[in-house]
Amino acid sequence: MIKQADKKKFRAIGHHLKPIVTVAGNGLNENVMSEISRALHDHELIKIKVLAEDRDERKSLIQTINDENQAEIIQTIGNMALLYKAAKKPNPALSNILR
Repeated sequence: MIKQADKKKFRAIGHHLKPIVTVAGNGLNENVMSEISRALHDHELIKIKVLAEDRDERKSLIQTINDENQAEIIQTIGNMALLYKAAKKPNPALSNILR
């Protein structure tokens, strides 16, 4: 569980990030999931854009992505979701947290 202070810090960092992946309503396939997984492993904190027809579908897609990657949803605003997954050995050159 992430502390509230850490979430606030992550939201501040995430504000300046660009979305790594854009997911369309039916575009959640193996390639997209592997790219999200790789990005979480490398960067720890990522922003994704989810384009869905309605709010419930968007929420469901974000939850599916989160569950499959054992990540933590830091924030969702509109089409954007900010996800965090701590790396076992973070790379200072790639990690959005350590920069």
